[in-house]
Amino acid sequence: MPDTNQAFPLGLIGEATTQVVPELTARHLGSGTVSVFATPEMVRLMERAAVNGLAPYLAPGQQSVGTMVNVKHLAATPLGATVTAHAELVAVEGRRLTFKVSAHDGVELIGEGVHERALIDLARFEARIKAKADR
Repeated sequence: MPDTNQAFPLGLIGEATTQVVPELTARHLGSGTVSVFATPEMVRLMERAAVNGLAPYLAPGQQSVGTMVNVKHLAATPLGATVTAHAELVAVEGRRLTFKVSAHDGVELIGEGVHERALIDLARFEARIKAKADR
C-alpha cells in the first residue's frame, strides 16, 4: 500500500445526496414510528460521503471499510426533502482515516459527528473473509 499520509490529503471533501422517500424513513426501517429521515440512513449517507471523497485517491486493489461512527441526529427531516452529507478528512494515522461528517436538509443542520475508516488491501481482506466463512 502507498504511504497513506501522502496519498490522502487532509481537508479532502466527499459529498453524497439523497431524497427522503418512504423507504428511508424511521417508520419503514423500524427505528421509530414516524415518517421522517431515519438515523441509520443519515449515518449511511455520511459514510457514503466519506467513500466518495476517498475514491479518487485509492490505489488499485485498495479500499476502505467503516470502523467507527459517532454522530448526533439533531433534527427531523420530512418526506420529499433533499439531504446532503459532507465528509472532511481531518486525520490520517497509518491505515486509519478520520472524517468530520455532517448532514443538512436544505433548511438546517440535521446531523454531525465523526466517522473513521480503515484502508484495506481488498484481496487480503476477501481471503480472510473467505477463510472465516469456510470455518
